[in-house]
Amino acid sequence: MDQSEKLLMGIENILSVASDLVDEVARLKSVEEECKILKEKVFMNQFTQAEQEVFALAIDGHSLSEIQEILHKEESTIKNQRKGILKKLNTASMTEAVQQFQNLHQELSQKLIRTS
Repeated sequence: MDQSEKLLMGIENILSVASDLVDEVARLKSVEEECKILKEKVFMNQFTQAEQEVFALAIDGHSLSEIQEILHKEESTIKNQRKGILKKLNTASMTEAVQQFQNLHQELSQKLIRTS
């Protein structure tokens, strides 16, 4: 085997390894995205289904009256669900609760960016 054949075999080997690395990076990005989704689900699963609906609307920026209207629920019901959310997150306001969720979301996104 002459020098050029050895060189070609070496290049083929390097390209094969590079291809495997690209595939592995894609797989890891997918795993990280799944982890992000799971962490958000774990965060939301601490709430009842009704609290999740209220909190999701709060995250989207809806006011108490808008949430009431969207969910077709009494003000007292929404307030009780909000109270449950605040207690579980140990926060004083829905703004703080939403910020806590956004911080988690932002932290996960930054981790994904750093590993890209």
